[in-house]
Amino acid sequence: MPSTFTLPQKYKEITDAGRETLIKTLGWAVIRQSVYEVCRGKNLRDVTEMLTRRRLALLNAALLTWTLDSDSWEDLLNQAGAAIHQGKLPKAERWTAQWLLGLTDKARQNVLRDQKTNLDTYIAQYKQALVDITQESIETFGPLTGNLQLGQKIQDIDWSFFLFLLSAVGAQTLTIRGSEKSLYGKFFEPLVLGTLLTCLGFRFVSDPQSIPPNPHGIFWLSSREEKGESDATLIYRPGKGVRFDIGFIGRGNPEISLDKVSRFERQAKISSQSYDVLTLILVDRIGKNSHIQERAQDIGGYIIQMSMGYWPRTVAQTLQHELGFDHPILKKDDAELEQYLKECINKAPLAAFLHQSQDDAKS
Repeated sequence: MPSTFTLPQKYKEITDAGRETLIKTLGWAVIRQSVYEVCRGKNLRDVTEMLTRRRLALLNAALLTWTLDSDSWEDLLNQAGAAIHQGKLPKAERWTAQWLLGLTDKARQNVLRDQKTNLDTYIAQYKQALVDITQESIETFGPLTGNLQLGQKIQDIDWSFFLFLLSAVGAQTLTIRGSEKSLYGKFFEPLVLGTLLTCLGFRFVSDPQSIPPNPHGIFWLSSREEKGESDATLIYRPGKGVRFDIGFIGRGNPEISLDKVSRFERQAKISSQSYDVLTLILVDRIGKNSHIQERAQDIGGYIIQMSMGYWPRTVAQTLQHELGFDHPILKKDDAELEQYLKECINKAPLAAFLHQSQDDAKS
């Protein structure tokens, strides 16, 4: 039996996947292709779904392999409870302990409410529930017997073991899918925004604290301001700026998109200079009967759907309408725009975009 929550290094690496793991796993060629697919209107979830399934499959295998070292599922439950009682666990250990108890982070907060006495009561009830459901499964479907062998490890199996394992896998799936949604969003948001503004001919500034006098056509990523936070700030010319906010938000959440517009003010101080600021919100899609775009314009902003084919041209048209922006992208047909985006994305400094957004998140 393994010592309490001594997880294999490979298991922890899969569980703790972050930016560096993504870069190493995907490679820049795949990342650039993914950015291109988003720019031509493909949903990020579609682009990354197979990556999520791969991670889930690997974690399913890792969890099964680890549980085969235990004496029993009851022992694993006890280990999980003891680990959570200790508190301040690294993410991989915390998640694994919760999965063995059939819990996610949110379920743990809602069910246990950070009370240790609630944890003990829950574990006792969970054990009894597995015992009761095991008996019901035997009566309904018949007995289940056999064993699993991995190398020299052999584990006898029955209904209680399988029900326990399937419950853990279910909690694991919910956790990872929620985690992947946030991970891929935070990873690709600066890449897509930085690429968009680069392809529109604007210059990336890695240090927004050192803006040159009378700036024209420069941008930086992830800017914190007095009212809200924008994912990118563009200085079009002295006195005129644009805030960009991006979120891979589906049509079921239009109120979130509108809130993003309304939290920004039309006037802002940037490097001690006053600017008239336009707000552009990029979302995945908007429902057919939604009037959110008209409502956004009423409060001084625009919402643009990334589900539209080659939506960067729509961004350019909006900047042309509001600021007199001009760029060859405005005159390109779809075939020409496709080729232009491919060439531009291949040259865009994606690593620099990630580096700045990561530094800003730490500050």
